[in-house]
Amino acid sequence: MTSQLLDTVILQTDFPELELYASGKVRDVYRVDNERLLFVATDRISAFDYVLVTGIPHKGRVLTQLSLFWFDFLKDIVPNHLITADVNRYPGSLSKYADQLRGRSLLVMRADMFAIECVVRGYISGSAWKEYKSNGSVCGIALPKGLRESDALPEPIFTPAIKATSGHDENISFEEMCKRAGPELSRELRDISLNLYKTAADYARQRGIIIADTKFEFGRTPLGVTLGDEVLTPDSSRFWPADKYEPGKAQDSFDKQYVRDYLEQIRWNKQPPAPALPQEVARRTSEKYLAAYRQLTGRELEV
Repeated sequence: MTSQLLDTVILQTDFPELELYASGKVRDVYRVDNERLLFVATDRISAFDYVLVTGIPHKGRVLTQLSLFWFDFLKDIVPNHLITADVNRYPGSLSKYADQLRGRSLLVMRADMFAIECVVRGYISGSAWKEYKSNGSVCGIALPKGLRESDALPEPIFTPAIKATSGHDENISFEEMCKRAGPELSRELRDISLNLYKTAADYARQRGIIIADTKFEFGRTPLGVTLGDEVLTPDSSRFWPADKYEPGKAQDSFDKQYVRDYLEQIRWNKQPPAPALPQEVARRTSEKYLAAYRQLTGRELEV
């Protein structure tokens, strides 16, 4: 990989022909027409709920192309919102942006999204570990006593979440999900989510990666319940290298670990403005994302 490619990042997108439908910490979503949206993954990275001014080379391409891999791998379980990722099949008005869009964008069906984040956990870590230490359960699910941080759970568990007013994810019980989304839909989303996770986790383990937990988002399209957003990426999941797995502590991971470690090291107060990252930290983080893609798909990222 050339240093020129490694130094190339896209932090902002601008397609004047299209209406900006939504802009998140990483993705910009544009309205193409009443039925289609354009998802564009930038190289932005967030930490401690703030978007940093430094981008991570190729991060948006990794998120997009890994999602494409999983959409294809899991298509027999549930339909997904993908129409095409081939820029040559995009609306003609976008042809002049083909180089900018190639590899980091998706043309998708517009879906009526459910306001529930469908989280599946196969290992106890993160907020689940904090909750377990406090009361021995996660999202109302009682767990065995004596679990250590990062231990595998007896069976994967479904722990839904919602976006709180602060923007943080807030874990809720399945009973609360049923009140919000209805019992029939809640059971359907739970069963699909568990099936997706188990299928992907079994595959990933064969490739030397543990998927500790992940988040799915669903909506309704003419195809019925439809898998949307990104799928099983280092941003929506905890990926751990299986050969370094050691329960009883936090694990190495294929994500923004170097970024978090650096920000803790410089004692950032986690208030704006967020600091810039040294080139070495951005480079090593990029290598983690690229390694996850390579290990899971068995191929190099198309750049």
